Amino acid sequence: MPDTPPEFDSLVPAQSFDRRSFIVTSLGAGFALAVQPVMAQTAISTDVAGLLAGEVKVPVKGGEMVAYRATPQGVAKAPVVLVVSEIFGVHEYIKDTCRRLAKLGYCAIAPELFARQGDPRSYAGIPELMANITGKTPDAQVMSDLDACVDWAAQQGADTDRLAITGFCWGGRITWLYSAHNPRVKAGVAWYGRLVGAVNEFTPTHPTDLVGELKAPVLGLYGGLDTGIPLETVEKMEKALEKGSPVARASQIHLYDNAPHAFHADYRPSYRKAEAEDGWLRMLAWFRKNLV
Repeated sequence: MPDTPPEFDSLVPAQSFDRRSFIVTSLGAGFALAVQPVMAQTAISTDVAGLLAGEVKVPVKGGEMVAYRATPQGVAKAPVVLVVSEIFGVHEYIKDTCRRLAKLGYCAIAPELFARQGDPRSYAGIPELMANITGKTPDAQVMSDLDACVDWAAQQGADTDRLAITGFCWGGRITWLYSAHNPRVKAGVAWYGRLVGAVNEFTPTHPTDLVGELKAPVLGLYGGLDTGIPLETVEKMEKALEKGSPVARASQIHLYDNAPHAFHADYRPSYRKAEAEDGWLRMLAWFRKNLV
């Protein structure tokens, strides 16, 4: 796996990074409590016919991390897509996203990246969730855990030479970061991930800081009505990409003018069917364009 950048190592307390007690040791069922009630009329449900799908344990620093894996049965060397969740962790929407990708021939893996900090699915309020779990999850830990997922996928016979990553909200930001971290990544697709933010011991850098370090082209999918991601930050990222390295210039941002944040989240009121479906097709085309 690639070396962890020294700026991450120096800013992450060893106690947080190497803890041996994993608070989340299995994945529950259902959707995130913090966004109840679920919009059942729009929530997509994908079956497991023809798939090997379910919970797995991935060896990581300090123990085993639980993850959801979906892959087509009987397919050797399936390309790999890492699926990074919103702040709510790996719940039914993220699992279903993995199954959708598996139906298309991908080995999709969604790790519970908050496993050491706590179970985001148990929180009914977003501010408490962010303060107690996501805000205390170090970027360096996340990068290392994603590296471990890639290694695990290779051991299962998947084709990690065709590696992509996609993520939503919190996971969209992580998509940008991981595309700058791992040279094995061929393509990233970031769904409305924050591009700037506060710098602290857990989040020492943000996507706008890492444009020059991108190892793979990233497609960013953003909403023009997203109140949490100001348009000026999206425009700042676009300008940085245009002036950056060949990989940065190969990256793109597509803005859906009338879409809010979380427009792909089919279980939430923010879901916008037309934009979500168009973004999904753009994501698949991006993977194919970059040989994933």
